[in-house]
Amino acid sequence: MKINEQCSNEPGGQRVEQRCEHDLLGDRMIPDHAYYGIHTLRALENFPVTGVPISMYPDLIIALACVKQSAALANHELGMLDTARMQAIVAACADIREGKLHDQFVVDVIQGGAGTSTNMNANEVIANRALEHLGRRRGDYGYLHPNEHVNLSQSTNDVYPTALRLAAHSGIFRLVKAMGRLERAFQSKANEFGDILKMGRTQLQDAVPMTLGQEFSTYAVMLAEDQERLKEAASLVREINLGATAIGTGINSHPEYAGKVCGKLSDISGIAFVTAPNLVEATQDVGSFVQLSGVLKRVAVKLSKTCNDLRLLSSGPRAGLGEINLPPMQAGSSIMPGKVNPVIPEVVNQIAFEVIGNDVTISFAAEAGQLQLNAFEPIIAYSLFKSIAHLTRGCDILAERCIAGITANRDRLRGIVENSIGIVTALNPYIGYASATEVAREALESGRSVYELVLEKGLLTRQELDDILQPSMLTRPRTASRVARTHPA
Repeated sequence: MKINEQCSNEPGGQRVEQRCEHDLLGDRMIPDHAYYGIHTLRALENFPVTGVPISMYPDLIIALACVKQSAALANHELGMLDTARMQAIVAACADIREGKLHDQFVVDVIQGGAGTSTNMNANEVIANRALEHLGRRRGDYGYLHPNEHVNLSQSTNDVYPTALRLAAHSGIFRLVKAMGRLERAFQSKANEFGDILKMGRTQLQDAVPMTLGQEFSTYAVMLAEDQERLKEAASLVREINLGATAIGTGINSHPEYAGKVCGKLSDISGIAFVTAPNLVEATQDVGSFVQLSGVLKRVAVKLSKTCNDLRLLSSGPRAGLGEINLPPMQAGSSIMPGKVNPVIPEVVNQIAFEVIGNDVTISFAAEAGQLQLNAFEPIIAYSLFKSIAHLTRGCDILAERCIAGITANRDRLRGIVENSIGIVTALNPYIGYASATEVAREALESGRSVYELVLEKGLLTRQELDDILQPSMLTRPRTASRVARTHPA
């Protein structure tokens, strides 16, 4: 290692001690305070794409440290790595898992090379931190090398996808918890609104009565279902190819390494990982990511539909449906005084649009893989992490800043039911379809209520009509207690 003091281009013209590192392309000077090395430096120069470093996703950084720690422990038990270096690597990985040195993971999330830059960034940071634990200078790779020791028995092609799976698994269950909170918020409102009668609608036209509680309960049920679908997707993510090395043949690793490193990773992470039965297949296949993305899209689509409903039901407040009130969050216009917009459902809609787009990106990237490797896992990872993180935040925002504060306009809801033509459907079993149709037609033409016309025509008595139009009768299955009298079917 060469140490060279030069004037830097940093503000103030401070003199920064640098070290010289070498790779197959030649020598480069690295600021000596940096824990990353020459491979990371080249990646910084080659991929100034998003401006988003991989450190923005702590789950990924922690996952990389877990993988590297597992590899060091497995290699040591197999006699491939001495105790001193193993302990130093393990200590460095522990530091990273505790949140230290994350700022040293600087490569862009979108990168060429199938994730090699991410793997090398991890190797270099861990190696230099391990050297410090050994009392040596950063860059002293003659004693502990990023490739020869930190990356021992590994390849980017098994390290990177395994770390992605571990990171995604952590994110999945945070999303599941957020969805659970949102589900409970909807169920609480369903219970609160259980006695409020309203008109159901199909194709935006009056259909038949229901309760507002029934309407809100559907949103809770949808969220519960999709939590289970996410858990199923997580089970696929737990199958890993660690030990595959370059293409799945396990070249340059001990015959027992794959099984042993998988066990170590399970112990360290607390997740029951399994080694894929065919490592060649597992190294080229990203089907579990496609599956997960599809479930995330399912969640997004259904959540967006729910937000559409909330915006429609709260539209107005006077010229729209105006059935419910969303809690006001902020002024809605720079020109229209008093206007309040449904901003929380709107932002969740936009998250859903992004997730759907991310699924398209992941589908194209998965399809573009060739032969024994998919080179496009970085964009798959970036898209997945964004979808998971944004959906998680969206669920929490919607629960806390919208659903919890929703109120119902009871009188308006009841009035709509009483004046709706839709309640004639409830009378079919009692007065017959032909009579019900005639009443509906006349009510529309005259503007008179169904209730009034049924009484006038003597189709039912007032007591019979009141009994039929009770909420308990209108919103659940029941058997008609009398046969149509005027126009039998």
